[in-house]
Amino acid sequence: MSYIKQMFETHPVNPSSDHAKVIECITACYSCSEACNACADACLGEKEVAKMVHCIRDCNDCADVCLATARIISRFTRTDFKLAGAQLRACIQACESCGAICSKHGQTMEHCRVCAEACRRCAEACQSLLAEKPTS
Repeated sequence: MSYIKQMFETHPVNPSSDHAKVIECITACYSCSEACNACADACLGEKEVAKMVHCIRDCNDCADVCLATARIISRFTRTDFKLAGAQLRACIQACESCGAICSKHGQTMEHCRVCAEACRRCAEACQSLLAEKPTS
C-alpha cells in the first residue's frame, strides 16, 4: 500500500472528493515532477544543448508546478477549493506545454518520450479531479 493511500485512510478529515481520483492525481503529480526533473537533466546531457533550452525550461517549470500541485491537493484540512482548482488548472497547462515540446523531441530522445507520457497522465488525472464537484 502506498504512503499516500495510508495517509489518506488515516487522516482525521475525510476529503469530499473521490478517494481514488485524489490518490491518482497526487501520484501522477509526484511522478510527473520527477519525470520532468530527470528529463531536464537528460536534456543537459544532449550534444546540442542549445537546441534543448525550451524543453529544459518547460520541464523545470512543469516539475515545480506538479510538485506544488501534489502538495496542495494532499492537504485535506480546510481545503480552499478555489485555490485547489486554480492549481489544478495551472498543472494541466504546465503538463500540456511540457508534454507538447517533449512529444516533438520524443521521436529521437527516449527521455522526452517518457516525460511526455508522464505529462499526459498527470494532465488527465488533474482534469478528472477538477471535474468533481466538492460537497463541502
